[in-house]
Amino acid sequence: MTTNHRIALIPGDGIGAEVLPPAQQVLDVLGRRHGFSLSYTSYDWSCERYLREGAMMPADGIDQLRDKDAILLGAVGYPGVPDHVSLWGLLIPIRRSFRQYVNLRPIRVFEGIDSPVRGARPDEVDIVVVRENAEGEYSEIGGRLNQGTSEELAVQEAVFTRAGVTRIAEYAFSLAARRGGKLTSATKSNGIIHTMPFWDELIAERAAEHPGVTWDQEHIDALAAKFVLDPARFDVVVASNLFGDILSDLAAAVAGSIGIAPAANLNPERDFPSMFEPVHGSAPDIAGQGIANPLGAIWSAAMMLDHLGHPAAARDITDAIASVLAKSDARTRDLGGTATTAEFTDKLIELL
Repeated sequence: MTTNHRIALIPGDGIGAEVLPPAQQVLDVLGRRHGFSLSYTSYDWSCERYLREGAMMPADGIDQLRDKDAILLGAVGYPGVPDHVSLWGLLIPIRRSFRQYVNLRPIRVFEGIDSPVRGARPDEVDIVVVRENAEGEYSEIGGRLNQGTSEELAVQEAVFTRAGVTRIAEYAFSLAARRGGKLTSATKSNGIIHTMPFWDELIAERAAEHPGVTWDQEHIDALAAKFVLDPARFDVVVASNLFGDILSDLAAAVAGSIGIAPAANLNPERDFPSMFEPVHGSAPDIAGQGIANPLGAIWSAAMMLDHLGHPAAARDITDAIASVLAKSDARTRDLGGTATTAEFTDKLIELL
């Protein structure tokens, strides 16, 4: 019997609507090959909806997604809508309502893409940033006082819980054990006096439960420098919400383009649907021109298939990505080529 997966599609804004159709094309090819099917429900939740109706999604939006097996998202953000409005009106409610506390961001330097970093060579740089995705620096606690006066102030509280840090550390150590057996923890305990020493203590606690994993910790400023100077030394990097966000974008730049980078927002217990999205933004400057790089969305779709129990299909996609970059001259503009989104997608599917 063919397995059917119910997928929620949220194209969002800008190029989001241009990169999801290529991902769907690839998914459908792999479904036919590997004996599963996907049924899609599309939602118009976006900044355009916010400008039209005053909300990024309807009040029952979370309930509409609850019975889906996974969520595939394009991009969110548009000029005229503040970024904190679009983020807190859509992505963060989904991540937190569905307890997607793991943000997984892999990055590789592929043959055929010239990294701007001299020491980043193909098949040597293969990093996964495991970002805590539900608390940390991105908390809702705080506020503003005396707005519009000379005494105005803003307070933002970071929240680190034993449960939250322990579960992300456990996920990261388990992942490292399945990969190269090496983990780096991002910290800043020399300057942030409460939360970061707490983070360090809990990371060390979990390390004791994984004696087969070699681990160290790096202050975030030095770690950012080493991502550029010697990216091949890293395997799994675990970081707080803010640090992981920054490091994963930096890693994508090291790999040659943020346009190729995927992300998974995971609920590891599978009590709720997980969400998959390219790291790139909505890129309104190129939206509507048909030149967006679909690789980030396609790689995100591969991560979705792996999560849904189809690892062989996921490998077919990542192998095809590596092949199209190494063996063809098809490149979108962010990778130095002239191919349109459709042309690049056609070449990838041909190789599939």
